[in-house]
Amino acid sequence: MAQFPWLTAIFLLPLVAAALIPIIPDRDGKTLRWYALGVGIIDFALMVITFGQHYNFADSSFQLVEQYPWVPQLGLNWSLAVDGLSAPLILLTGLVNVLAIAAAWNVSRKPRLFYSLILVLLSAQIGVFAAQDLLLFFLMWEVELVPVYLLISIWGGPKRQYAATKFILYTALASIFILVSGLTMAFWGDRITFDMAELGAKNFPIALELFAYAGFLIAFGVKLPIFPVHTWLPDAHGEASAPVSMILAGVLLKMGGYALIRLNVEVLPNAHIYFAPALVILGVVNILYGALTAFAQDNLKRRLACSSISHMGFVLIGIASFTEVGLNGAVLQMLSHGLIAAMLFFLAGVTYERTHTLSMEKMGGLAKVMPKTFALFTAGSMASLALPGMSGFIGELTVFIGISSSDAYSDSFKLVVVLLSAVGLIATPVYLLSMLRRIFYGDNRETQAEFDLNTWFDAKPREIIITACLLLPIVGIGFYPKLATQTYDVKTTEVASVVRNALPVFAQQRQQNRLFSGGLFAPDITSPQTLLGVADLGKGA
Repeated sequence: MAQFPWLTAIFLLPLVAAALIPIIPDRDGKTLRWYALGVGIIDFALMVITFGQHYNFADSSFQLVEQYPWVPQLGLNWSLAVDGLSAPLILLTGLVNVLAIAAAWNVSRKPRLFYSLILVLLSAQIGVFAAQDLLLFFLMWEVELVPVYLLISIWGGPKRQYAATKFILYTALASIFILVSGLTMAFWGDRITFDMAELGAKNFPIALELFAYAGFLIAFGVKLPIFPVHTWLPDAHGEASAPVSMILAGVLLKMGGYALIRLNVEVLPNAHIYFAPALVILGVVNILYGALTAFAQDNLKRRLACSSISHMGFVLIGIASFTEVGLNGAVLQMLSHGLIAAMLFFLAGVTYERTHTLSMEKMGGLAKVMPKTFALFTAGSMASLALPGMSGFIGELTVFIGISSSDAYSDSFKLVVVLLSAVGLIATPVYLLSMLRRIFYGDNRETQAEFDLNTWFDAKPREIIITACLLLPIVGIGFYPKLATQTYDVKTTEVASVVRNALPVFAQQRQQNRLFSGGLFAPDITSPQTLLGVADLGKGA
């Protein structure tokens, strides 16, 4: 059984199931929703069994390796494998997608197309995290865009066409940079290869590494998203249905963070040293901008979307910290935010189904008639604002420890980063608690004529179960972080050591080849331990 192509089976199951939906007899969508949910549960169970029995989390190397020639003329191989970076994210993908299918229980418009797209999207997400061939990775990255575009443009809100078009323009145009950077790396040298491991073993000149890194950063930065290429996200969340928002926030944003670690950090460690200070600064900007922008949002889902932008800033800081703890925190933050964001967007959908509005100004007083929803929404908000005992607290604290203990930056630079990030931490509970107050408190006198409180009703058992499936791991990781960290500890330690080992090489190249005239991307250093200081930012090369 160890030789069985487990990853291919996990990938193909939802794809084949989606192809069978057109021939399934169904009139009102009830059969289709049970069918899609069953496929999602079986696929998630297959993930758990596969990683539980055939994967060793103490081994940092690639496991469950499958490699077959697919299109030899293009050098495209069907190459799948998992390690500590991809395995936990695949499990997160399976869980969030199953719950998103359950959340789409009331979909009545074109149910065949809807569930087909959801299952195709599930396969594409798995493919992105498992692909070890750069062309295959790019193909899966592109396939994922089409279902999301259709799911927003057909089942979204009043401005769904605008939001869907903006999403596809941003992400599709950014994807071109993956292809350009990938082809540049693949064709350099004596042998053409798209295998990520072989690309990592190539000895690229620093100028080529910087070019490829910049291209990948643009592509993955849009997906994460990084300021200023983030503006598609609030529009997409504001118009997407709750199940689509769950997948978008819970999984798709994590693809950007995963790809940054997999390609930018692991394959291009020398270039990462040049760009790391910029990532830290962009991370701080994300934290502050997302938190402050959230205050201005009256639309509930747009406020949560801005919160996601803020939380992804911690991922950037952790990735650029040059420490095992910081990189560990970045991965933990991705897993934690995936669970928390999926929970909050689902509850936003539950609230919308009752009130038929996302405007917080038109809500108020819901706590009396929706006490269960209020309690669950409060729990999710507490997790998002990093309350101790929740996974959000552990993720953000680990990132802070990672950047604070890094010897690659000066004390003054680290102090500024920590203080500015702390401002974002302080703003987070303010806008989240304000959100709860506006939705669930007040007497609702101004909107009593528009909404009849007696017609609203609380969360149903199905909705409580979906929320509980997300809340339990949030609390579990908060009290016992090893539940998550043991799945990737060994891998993040290895990746961090690769970057740290590149620091002496960077110092030598810095002396021999000064690519920039000083400033941010090429700080003047005299030793690997002093990569960047605030005072060094203005030095000439």
